[in-house]
Amino acid sequence: MSSTFNGDETAPFFGFLGAAAALVFSCMGAAYGTAKSGVGVASMGVMRPELVMKSIVPVVMAGVLGIYGLIIAVIISTGINPKAKSYYLFDGYAHLSSGLACGLAGLSAGMAIGIVGDAGVRSVSLSVIGRNGEESGEMMSILAEIDESKNCTILTVSMFLACFADELLFPRANAQQPKLFVGMILILIFAEALALYGLIVGIILSSRAGQSRAD
Repeated sequence: MSSTFNGDETAPFFGFLGAAAALVFSCMGAAYGTAKSGVGVASMGVMRPELVMKSIVPVVMAGVLGIYGLIIAVIISTGINPKAKSYYLFDGYAHLSSGLACGLAGLSAGMAIGIVGDAGVRSVSLSVIGRNGEESGEMMSILAEIDESKNCTILTVSMFLACFADELLFPRANAQQPKLFVGMILILIFAEALALYGLIVGIILSSRAGQSRAD
């Protein structure tokens, strides 16, 4: 008769915690990667709209990370049924470690994909202006007017330079140099592999549940 609880009563807590950790951390990584690289795509699309679909790859790769966490969460949740099979602390710890391995690996991969995707595809307008002679002359004339009018304080100029120094010195890559697109894709693939490692280890760890003792 399988109507009674079998095993340790606190063990399912760790199992369900592992399922939640796998999904939550993976979705956090996917959300960060999607948002970070999406901002870069949106910024780049202002100046180079023809490259938007080509540069959407980091967003897609970041979204896949959530699927990894979903797979592990489903595997763990279906393995927790104390009324049908005894569930001990060993099983709960195995599921907890499985969820953390997959979730944290997905989180780290999402952060890497987001940062690389943003730097790889975004083109800031000021960096494009710096490459165009006519528009660069217009920007210099604006700065000259600011200097002549004396209405702009040193603090305002300092804030302007602080806000745009990064874009002036480190322009985003893809819209400036299309040849870097292949290199960016390779970096994204290796970043995605980090989450895949967590998925593989998570599946192996979850399969260890139920092997603590013979029923």
